[in-house]
This record gives sequence, structure tokens and C-alpha cells, in this order.
Amino acid sequence: MTSVRRRVTPAGMVVAFTGLIALAAAAEHPSAAEHPSASGSPATGRTFTVAGSSVHGFTAGPDTGPLVLLLHGARFSADTWRKLGTLDVLANAGYRAVAIDLPGFGESGPSTLAPADFLLAVIDSLGGRPVIVSPSMSGRFSLPLAVRSSDRLAGLVAVAPVGIPQLQDRLGDIRVPVLAIWGENDRVVPVRLAAVLAEGVPDGRKVILKDAGHPCYLDQPERFHAELLKFLGR
Repeated sequence: MTSVRRRVTPAGMVVAFTGLIALAAAAEHPSAAEHPSASGSPATGRTFTVAGSSVHGFTAGPDTGPLVLLLHGARFSADTWRKLGTLDVLANAGYRAVAIDLPGFGESGPSTLAPADFLLAVIDSLGGRPVIVSPSMSGRFSLPLAVRSSDRLAGLVAVAPVGIPQLQDRLGDIRVPVLAIWGENDRVVPVRLAAVLAEGVPDGRKVILKDAGHPCYLDQPERFHAELLKFLGR
């Protein structure tokens, strides 16, 4: 069957994402610190400049380790991954883990760059080809970059990200391994989109976490970390 690809304009993507981002913000837990699995992490805070904008985040692990770049959802920030222990889990496994506040969130300033361009500038600043961990709202940063410049990535962990339907015709352009991981009780980004993503890319795998909602990493952190490390071990 011949696939017809539609060109998605930036303006169209912004309109399409707006409703989903609002739903994601409403559904996500208010604070990782309130979750019983959350714990403090000795990750190092850092601030750097990307295209004239201040970007805040946390780093952990050896500087020479494979790079894992963690984004966040609409009600969260880089600090979520510190409190959840994800930065420690990655560092202890030998990875160079970097969690950032996206523009206008946490302690990062606004950016005039388009989302995908901002993320590419962050990668340029950090160096290396990262595996990106991208939940919920951050899909509007990671997915456009992945379909456009997957050669700059080593992999993508898509945690119920927004934006899959808008880019469905271009998923085949993502030429890196993809883990599509969802909570079975997600009421924000339909669980069926996990299969759409995993089957739409050349190298995709789907994982559904039982008894978990939209921010499945908060509801099932141990299982999430295990699946993340398994994927990274490839």
C-alpha cells in the first residue's frame, strides 16, 4: 500500500498539541515529592546557555558514559527525575544522565527556538548522541526532532508522548530504536497509540505497565526503571 505523507506545518502542530498538553497537565500528579517512591538524589545541579537562553537541569554519572537526556511532562521538571531516583539509577549503571527543565518550566528561561530546534541545540551543547526519555508534553520536542534528525539520536524512550497522530505518516523516518511505554490506565494519551508508535518505526517495542496511569513512571517506578535499563542495554 502506498503511504501518502502530509506536510505538518509548525502552526498546525501547535494547535493540535494544545488540547493534549492541557489534558496532560491536568492528569499528571502535582509533585513527584508526594509519591511514596520518591527519594532525594545527589545529582549535581547545573545551568548552561543554549542559543541565548538559560537552561537548568541536573547531571549524574560519569562524563564518559553513554548520554541519556531526560525531558519532562507539563506539571513536572528536571527535579522530578532526581526525586524519583532515576538519575541515580542511570548513574549507577554507568550512564551520563542529564535532566533538563524545558523552556519556561522549572528554572529554565523561555526560548525563541522551535521545540525541535531547541532540543537539537541542547544536544549540540552536551555533545554525543543521546537516548532521549520523553514523557507526555515533551513529545512536541522529541518526536519532531526524531523524524527529522534521528541520526543525532541513539534511541528514544517515548512515555505516552503527545503528538503521535500528527506525525504518524513520518514515523518510519525514525531510524533509531524506540521504546513506547504506557500505563494501562492512561486517560490522556490513548494506550492504542503505543502500538501505533512501536509498529510505525523500523525498530520499536511496546511496554504497557499495569496499574499505572499517564505518568506511569510515578505509579510503577521500579518496573519503569527496569524497562529503561533493559532498553538502554541494547
